[in-house]
Amino acid sequence: MTVLDSRPSGSSTVKTSTKMLVDPTGVSMSPVDDLGEGRGPAWLDDWLKAHASDIVAWRRHIHANPELSRREYSTTELVAKLLREVGLKPRVLPGGTGLICDVGNGPRCVALRADMDALPLPENTDLPFSSTVDGVSHACGHDAHTTVLIGTALALASATELPGRVRLVFQPAEEVMPGGALDVLAAGGLDGVERIFGLHCDPRLQVGRIGTRIGAITSASDLLELRLSSPGGHTSRPHLTADLVHALGTVITGLPTMLSRRVDPRSGTVLVWGAVHAGEAPNAVPQDGLLRGTLRTGDRDIWAELEPLVKDLVTGLLAPTGVGFDLHHRRGVPPVVNERESTQILRAGIEAALGDDALAGTEQSSGGEDFGWYLEHVPGSFARLGVWNGQEKQRDLHQPTFDLDERALLVGVRVMVHTALAALA
Repeated sequence: MTVLDSRPSGSSTVKTSTKMLVDPTGVSMSPVDDLGEGRGPAWLDDWLKAHASDIVAWRRHIHANPELSRREYSTTELVAKLLREVGLKPRVLPGGTGLICDVGNGPRCVALRADMDALPLPENTDLPFSSTVDGVSHACGHDAHTTVLIGTALALASATELPGRVRLVFQPAEEVMPGGALDVLAAGGLDGVERIFGLHCDPRLQVGRIGTRIGAITSASDLLELRLSSPGGHTSRPHLTADLVHALGTVITGLPTMLSRRVDPRSGTVLVWGAVHAGEAPNAVPQDGLLRGTLRTGDRDIWAELEPLVKDLVTGLLAPTGVGFDLHHRRGVPPVVNERESTQILRAGIEAALGDDALAGTEQSSGGEDFGWYLEHVPGSFARLGVWNGQEKQRDLHQPTFDLDERALLVGVRVMVHTALAALA
């Protein structure tokens, strides 16, 4: 299969061979075991039996050709091509990456979402289909998410009849704030949708298990950037200037402490600094400094109150120091708060796809996920897809060594298909 690599205007179009990248020997891909084999419906069993090796090949091609947020041109083109080949009519988002496509007919519609972008991280897995792009890799499993939704789309398209419409949302730019979900919403991607569902790889769960949770499953995540300014001076005369480094230390230790006294501790609100810069000389008070960090909370209502609270606390902490400041509070993504009925539908889909033993509970994560923007508009549920093979060391997300058990790809297709059918029943 040849895939066109569409790039922005001014760059050339490049052809790459999927088979060359994923299978240098020229031998057809071997299929992976289908852990839900025989659980039906018959058209899904038949489709997966015929295309299990294709699913592996698509994932490996996407994995070998990762693209950063809002640069997912080749991935978008690959998905669109595969959808068009079975008679579907995908609509690429106005930004040129990501797409939306409906399968089925009728007034009722539910949505399934996958994110497509990679991370600015090198890969260190030694896989034969490792990233071919320096410093970029699919270390968060979005290659699997995209592949699962491709398989779901094509399997649904093979059905003689569906009980309604399923909207496939291939979303760009999940890894950047405030997230590509806003691009989808701005393009009308959820217009007419009753509910939305999604999966995310979880290397802590064994393949064949799906983690679900009613209520918040992720946290809100904001970025803080604080720039300080001072006249500067000699360290022998700190009383004649504003001691900027001391002021930085006051905020570094004081702001997390004050937040812990002003915010309900049950909310899981936490501020962690990731970068601090000021000065070079040991005997000079610097004139400027920079502090960056992330502020997270698991409570939607508290998230709405944090920006003015942080500004008041920073003002109070710095007032005695005489240091000037400019605070940039960049609102990120809201928590993903799974609606009860949608989660029950998702659990019914998991049971139908894999059986009762596949259901697992899961804890709320302090990580951010822009799926939360969708749930500000329609009810839905987000679950964790087990990708650990149960034997090797668990390799965490956002690490150069992350990998997954490819049996999870077929598990994901079955769960997404059955969830859509359950939601439309």
